[in-house]
Amino acid sequence: MASFASRPRVLIAAAAATLALVAPGAASERVESLLAKMTLEEKVGQLNLVSGNHAVTGPFAPQDVRDAILKGQAGGLFNVYGAEYTHSLQEMAVKETRLGIPLLLGFDVLHGYRTILPIPLGQAASWDMKAIEQGERVSATEAAAAGVNWIFAPMVDVARDPRWGRVAEGGGESAWLGAQIATARVRGLEGSNLANTDSVAACVKHFAGNGATEAGRDYSGLDLSERALREQQLPPFQAAVASRARCVMAAFNAVDGVPGVANDRLLRDILRREWGFDGIVVSDFGAISELPVHGVAEDGFDAARIAFQAGTDMDMESRTYVASLPLLVREGAVPGGELDEAVRRILQLKEDLGLFDDPYARSDPRREATLIGSAEHRTAALSLAEKSLVLLKNDRQTLPFRRDARRVAVIGPLGDAGADTLGPWAAHGDPDSTITLKEGIEAVLGGSAQVSTLAAGAVDGSKPADIAGAAKLAAQSDIVILALGEHATQSGEAASRASLDLPGDQMALARAVLAVGKPTAVVLFNGRPLTVEDLDREAPAILEAWFPGSEGGLAVARTLFGLNEPTGRLPISFPRSVGQIPIYHDHLPTGRPAAPTYKPYTSAYIDLPSTPLYPFGYGLSYTRFEMGEPRLDRLRMGAGETVRVSVDVSNVGDRRGTAQAQLYIRHRVARLSRPVRELRGMGRVELEPGQSAQIVFSLTEQDLAYWQPGGRFAPPEGGPIEVHVGPDSGQTRMAVLDYRPRGPSVAHDPGVRVDTVRPTP
Repeated sequence: MASFASRPRVLIAAAAATLALVAPGAASERVESLLAKMTLEEKVGQLNLVSGNHAVTGPFAPQDVRDAILKGQAGGLFNVYGAEYTHSLQEMAVKETRLGIPLLLGFDVLHGYRTILPIPLGQAASWDMKAIEQGERVSATEAAAAGVNWIFAPMVDVARDPRWGRVAEGGGESAWLGAQIATARVRGLEGSNLANTDSVAACVKHFAGNGATEAGRDYSGLDLSERALREQQLPPFQAAVASRARCVMAAFNAVDGVPGVANDRLLRDILRREWGFDGIVVSDFGAISELPVHGVAEDGFDAARIAFQAGTDMDMESRTYVASLPLLVREGAVPGGELDEAVRRILQLKEDLGLFDDPYARSDPRREATLIGSAEHRTAALSLAEKSLVLLKNDRQTLPFRRDARRVAVIGPLGDAGADTLGPWAAHGDPDSTITLKEGIEAVLGGSAQVSTLAAGAVDGSKPADIAGAAKLAAQSDIVILALGEHATQSGEAASRASLDLPGDQMALARAVLAVGKPTAVVLFNGRPLTVEDLDREAPAILEAWFPGSEGGLAVARTLFGLNEPTGRLPISFPRSVGQIPIYHDHLPTGRPAAPTYKPYTSAYIDLPSTPLYPFGYGLSYTRFEMGEPRLDRLRMGAGETVRVSVDVSNVGDRRGTAQAQLYIRHRVARLSRPVRELRGMGRVELEPGQSAQIVFSLTEQDLAYWQPGGRFAPPEGGPIEVHVGPDSGQTRMAVLDYRPRGPSVAHDPGVRVDTVRPTP
């Protein structure tokens, strides 16, 4: 099999234009003609985004929403879906208003619409950009078939505190990996042409620094240096903009004292002037009306003026703009030309979505019935779920289990829980059509085994009798699978946790079952890293399943019984204790680094190792690999040159498997202290037992760049660069590259070949 290696980039170059769009700052003749006909109130109405109501008893628009549409005071709705419902909304806007302007119709589709994919953090664990992009194609196709034309995703916040529940929605702790994921997700959602009926506008969120929380709490303010902002938080947003994301959502939180919707430094200077963004900026839910609570505005009029002049085009649900902007414009507090620019951007997005040509194109009940939840989409969800699973421990080759087992026990509160298999923000997902772990095991084993399921209490607590019953069932079984973790509602927005231990009495349940001594594997369902050091110490096998989605139970079952190889790798570090947080791979060095064993007067704990329980990039396989030292095809890099980094990998186990290597760099000497590891690439290759291969990376000057004191990304002036390659951030071997931008390069090992597989002698 051929190997591949990603081509890492720190600075995101503009993606090749694939969408038939107008140039930044320009608008179509139709948009300009329409703008010229609009009254001041109608212009401000386009900036108003209001919430619909898709109720249990059926979709309907509340009277105030209907009134806003009919008065031309709503540019869009969100929390709406369904082909017939969205058709009726567009018909109201087009046929019953003076100008007939169609609506933007938005929905939070974070990991699938009806066919639910793994949570985004689980998708990130696949490290497979093609699979992530294909997953977003499923999301876009289904949502668009239900009349949705705008999705509030992807969330690309870089997060290093797992107490924050919204780590479930993002790509983890690496800005580099997050940038690759952002690109894949935007491309998947928007497709090759935004006007296609299977494409939606992507809205990248939350701009910016929303993941750099204090104590893991939602919406908390933060202080960020310019370097931390540029290097740690902005790269995924810049990648999304370069990939032509059409919307950016301003964050709730304040960065250095300025809330996202009021932050002209972020919205105007960086987003528009530096990056050339010509799409729309929308507030988060009610964020403009919260400016007085932040203490940066006196009242609603002041909040509207500040937010609009900072660069927030659209007001989500607070209705502050419609109440205040007309008067602010008439009094000259807000220039009318700036209002026109914001309206122009919104109308142009509607034009690019094809809404003026056919506002009902995405609201087709026949296509909705055919596409949503289709077998093809469920297959894609299964594939992505399988790739997201991370094998954390596998002592004594406990896994994979033999498929000839006769009595299988599935014990724990998450073994047969449809909603908790889907996870948070499951859009229009259906728990009843979700394959749970119990159902997946039954499907894999067919009728050859008796599969017994026992919840043994709830996620938040068990009675002694529940635990005793679990131990009894385990003793009567050939193999045991413990399904432990969090409720879906214990991760996601408004789900910050001060403790990351297994909730309730689940550790006591695990101990009682493990004490029976039967072959046992733990499956974790969760939206964030948990502190499971005791479980790691006592359980022979642990599989991280995240919240795996509609096909999640089948994906886990196929992996437990060897029909799928676990290839996932952690996109975020797992701490041993919350006392270690924040803990991440690309931290800065110290003059007194911690030693392998405790040493006084070093950067260490007296009661705990300084290392994570499972490091960033970690994941096991069902076979074993040996990885050699990295080799460089030249010892010195000159200006504009590329260095190839190769590593030999051998399958020394007895099963076919996928070897994975990660490339990190460290500036040994620089003008500023640089992180101990910075991810710059990942490669993989499938190997039969006894086979070897090379995985080859490309390293460019751009990969060495960092935010310089002069206020720009640039490579260092020169010096030694450590090049680390290994299976994860905690296990690497090193070569040293001499970077001399003004000196001649020195060739070394010119015979390295790419995509080579050779048998081990």
